[in-house]
Amino acid sequence: MKKLISILSSIFLASCNIVGIRTTQEPIYQVLKQYDTIEIRQYPALVIAQTEVNADYKDSSSQGFQRLAGYIFGNNKKQQKIDMTAPVIQQQTAETIAMTAPVMQQKSGTVWSMAFVLPQGYSVATAPIPLDSAVLIKEIPEKKVAVIKYTGSLSEQAIDDKAEELTTWLSKHNYKAVSAPRSAAYDPPWTLSFLRRNEVHIDIDL
Repeated sequence: MKKLISILSSIFLASCNIVGIRTTQEPIYQVLKQYDTIEIRQYPALVIAQTEVNADYKDSSSQGFQRLAGYIFGNNKKQQKIDMTAPVIQQQTAETIAMTAPVMQQKSGTVWSMAFVLPQGYSVATAPIPLDSAVLIKEIPEKKVAVIKYTGSLSEQAIDDKAEELTTWLSKHNYKAVSAPRSAAYDPPWTLSFLRRNEVHIDIDL
């Protein structure tokens, strides 16, 4: 009976993801200002699992996600499973970076950084130690972040376009950007495109 309930729960959660109903935990933040598709948010300090991949956007997305998923599914010294959270953060910069808020991704020439935000209650000291040396546990300090929201493709071109739009908006409205843009993805790849929640984040100094 328990096995049947587990199977039905998995099917239900997968179905929710397909139609854009999110069941994963997200970082708590405060919306300071709202401008249509752009928000100014205050994020608290967050603990992340981060990895860097020397590859193009597509390959780094796959490799980075597999590494981080391995960590939260038990590839750590405690063999402990950790709840998946959203978003996934990805970013590319000119040098090794310290990631900031949600899965996130950031690029560095051909080096991309991807991060999972760990659930509330974890600290750098209490998070399970990764068995893969390419996965690092870090704490990101609290910060103010400008966010532009959009649906559809999470392609590199879409991210670049939204990053440019947000950068232009910040300059026009006299906000000082203090980080490179990074993408934040809240849904798995099989979610219907028009129901996906995607964002680009830039740290700001008010």
